[in-house]
Amino acid sequence: MPDRPGPGPGFRARVGPPSRRTKVLLLTLGVLVALFLLFVMVSGLWTDWLWFKSVDYSSVFRSQLLTKAALFAVFGVLMAVVVGANIWLAYRLRPPLAAMSVEQQSLDRYRMGIAPFRRWALIGVALLIGAAAGAAASGQWRTWMLWTNETPFGVKDSQFHLDVSYYAFELPWYEFLLGFAFSAVIVSLLASVLVHYLYGGLRLQGPGRRASRGAQGHLAVLLGVFVLLKAVAYWLDRYALVVKTGSYKQVDGWTGLRYVDANAFLPAKTILFFVAIICALLFFLTPIRRTWAPALIGFGLMALSAVLIGGVYPAIVQQFQVKPNEQAKETPYIQKNIDATRQAYGISASESQPYDPKGTTSADAVKPDAQTIADIRLLDPNVVSPTFQQNEALRKYYAFPRTLDVDRYGQQDTVLGVRELDLSGVQQRNFINDHFQYTHGYGVVAAKGNQVDKNGNPVYTEQSLPTTGTLGTYEQRVYYGEKTAGYSIVGGAGMSEIDYTSESGAVQSFTYNGGSGVSLDNALTRAAYAVKFAEPQILYSGAIKDGARILYDRTPKERVEKVAPWLSIDADPYPVVQGGRLVWVLDGYTTSDGYPFSSKTTLGDVTKDSLTDARGRTLTAVNKVNYIRNSVKATVDAYTGEVTLYQWDETDPVLKTWMKAFPGTVEAKTAIPADLLPHLRYPQDLFKVQRDLLGQYHMTDATSFFNGTDIWQVPVDPTTNSGEVQPPYYLTVRMPDQQDATFSLTTSFVPSGRDNLAAFVAVNADPGPDYGTMRILKVPTGSSALGPKLTQAKLNSDPAVANQLTLLKTGTDSDIEYGNLLTLPVGGGFLNVEPVYLLGRSAKAPVLQKVLAVYGNSVALEDNLAKALEKVLSGAASGATTTPTAPTTPTTPGTTTPGGTAGPELTKALAAAQKAYDDALAAQRAGDWAAYGVAQKALGDALKAAADAQAKAGAPASSPSPAASPSPSASP
Repeated sequence: MPDRPGPGPGFRARVGPPSRRTKVLLLTLGVLVALFLLFVMVSGLWTDWLWFKSVDYSSVFRSQLLTKAALFAVFGVLMAVVVGANIWLAYRLRPPLAAMSVEQQSLDRYRMGIAPFRRWALIGVALLIGAAAGAAASGQWRTWMLWTNETPFGVKDSQFHLDVSYYAFELPWYEFLLGFAFSAVIVSLLASVLVHYLYGGLRLQGPGRRASRGAQGHLAVLLGVFVLLKAVAYWLDRYALVVKTGSYKQVDGWTGLRYVDANAFLPAKTILFFVAIICALLFFLTPIRRTWAPALIGFGLMALSAVLIGGVYPAIVQQFQVKPNEQAKETPYIQKNIDATRQAYGISASESQPYDPKGTTSADAVKPDAQTIADIRLLDPNVVSPTFQQNEALRKYYAFPRTLDVDRYGQQDTVLGVRELDLSGVQQRNFINDHFQYTHGYGVVAAKGNQVDKNGNPVYTEQSLPTTGTLGTYEQRVYYGEKTAGYSIVGGAGMSEIDYTSESGAVQSFTYNGGSGVSLDNALTRAAYAVKFAEPQILYSGAIKDGARILYDRTPKERVEKVAPWLSIDADPYPVVQGGRLVWVLDGYTTSDGYPFSSKTTLGDVTKDSLTDARGRTLTAVNKVNYIRNSVKATVDAYTGEVTLYQWDETDPVLKTWMKAFPGTVEAKTAIPADLLPHLRYPQDLFKVQRDLLGQYHMTDATSFFNGTDIWQVPVDPTTNSGEVQPPYYLTVRMPDQQDATFSLTTSFVPSGRDNLAAFVAVNADPGPDYGTMRILKVPTGSSALGPKLTQAKLNSDPAVANQLTLLKTGTDSDIEYGNLLTLPVGGGFLNVEPVYLLGRSAKAPVLQKVLAVYGNSVALEDNLAKALEKVLSGAASGATTTPTAPTTPTTPGTTTPGGTAGPELTKALAAAQKAYDDALAAQRAGDWAAYGVAQKALGDALKAAADAQAKAGAPASSPSPAASPSPSASP
């Protein structure tokens, strides 16, 4: 049988249509891909809803979502309808016959190509433009909520005499509406021009009219609407002048009218308003008159007027009226700016007094400042974190923040750090260990702020694992903290976590029962979180049992920011033990950029200092504001993650407005727990903003402000090489007009461009009747008081000090690290104190070895603060800085017979120690430093006798030694 001939060179195999099975498979695959993409898009929204529901703030999520959706829909549809209607109208107004020209012949192919899809093209373009407009409008949800829930300020601006709420809440919304209208008209105009050109209504070539009657009328009306909107813009610009920002007199954010604004720009805007209305009418008459000439002439005159009236005339006024007599012309407007700025930033009630610091003092002058001296903080919270880490982390997977916190417990200034989880210390990193086993930190470590032991280490009042000490019993597990960035899966039946490892090495297990987090019992929920965290094991891991919950967004700051997106949150949350709970306390600020005449500032810039890098955080707000209030105190439970917002400023209209917008989210001030209230304090970031403004706005007289002869600035921190300014310090200090010392937030100022001391400021940080009172000590211009930089230079250049520091450094093979340089008003002058730490090159844990002190021209470097102050104060405060530590009963391992030979001796010695301690406290209160010194010596003898008695009983000879620095064991 002959072979069949093969296919020829031009042969093509015929491929039939795909089988039904293939079609079904492809369709199914397409549906699955579409469902997966849809699930990925929706999963983020779904997990957000679950999170807000888990923290009982679902109303916040719902209000935001509905407001954004409504704005998107309303303005998206409005834009789509306006643009679509104009495109449709331009098509309807096309001429019946296009001129036979080369231009129109080339456009025919486009007209023919669009014809089959004309309707769908119109709908598509309109929807696309509408979606873009809706997305932009949804971003204005804050502006909408402020406008619809407006609360009056009760204060009127000095130019138009309108309530401040008009500028803070109404004007921004009107400006948005105007901007939206401009966008709609401009897009409609461009789209209409394109359609008219495509269909022959507009021609660039050929004989005859360049625009058809329909195109002329349509475009003229759109241009008329545009000019009419410009008239509205001119009218609103009149009011916007009082919140206009510029630069004047070394104030970059200067806000409000100046002479040229009130006497040239303001009249110009009014005139241009009427000119624009007339010009708009000429455009509206164009379809009737059938000529562009009047409208174009009017538009040209309007543009010329804008240049001459709105530009040239103000320049002439500035040059020939203001400059020759600027001080007289600008003074009234400068005064308005001063008054408004001080009111908007809460510094109008600051109390200033002259303070001429003395170089020497006396016992009588120092006596009122006994508590200030006794509470000088030697333990720098910005330095000793490595010491806490070495002494009290106890496990590699625990860590403390780089900057510790300062609080008060029993009138004792205390430095605290939370022992938080640090997964980088876990030796075996995997999915189970990272998210199921190592889930939480453990407890607070606290130390007296003004004491160190004989080795220079902190005197801990709360320590060990689990922690024990003076803070009492509380829930020590830390599931929510500043360093807790990842997610954990906890709480399921049979699931256990590593609680902590005991001294013997035994692992203590624990199962979370705090009730927070989102349940993972639902398979779709698990899938959503697998997508959110890009971790497929969440979907199928067998380690997740029934009842398991996922905890995430665990840092206090991000939790409060999510439930209160209308607040700016202070960068430094701090821990408080109260009511058997460990909670994080955060300060929330309400802000506005619409306070008339108040100068604007950028929060993120003015809250930077030398500790910003150490903290790794600043107030995250980049927009310029000119009004700020610490309106909310927030807490986050370290165990349950519960977020609570408390109203703090009950007069703040911005907070009241947001409380209307989100009802039920902020609790009343009276709901603050009684045991939490003493731990609330004046916030650092607010004080940083205020002190930045005080550098210029401490001058309340417009003439002085204009001359600029007394400008201050925050000094650069001389203890670091960052070049950043000094941070404010929490200290217990008595200002000259006070009877008692109070817990305060303090800062110093130097004159602009100089390094001597210009002022010292303290704001009362205790939440009592005097809370927030800001006191300013103004140093005379000719004073020899040293600023921080000169003080540090004086310390470094003193031959005796330099020699001792060199010997200390070389003799111990360690590096020297300076602690905070504290400035305090004491005895009619300024006392500067700086702890000196030794930083071992291997251990890297700083220990206090020396104390530097400066008073006037006296400089001292001593082993402890008592000796340093005795030298620089020339004996005026002899013994005033060594408040005794209460004697504690020595403990003996094992069993000791109470009736042993050492029993009576030990009892007698302890009784003597207690009496000496009480005598010392009484002497301190009375300011009798001679008696104080006798009591101190008696205390030392008694404690030595107690140690000897204990040694006779066979116990190690260890007893508490007198403190090397003070402790505020009793109020003066």
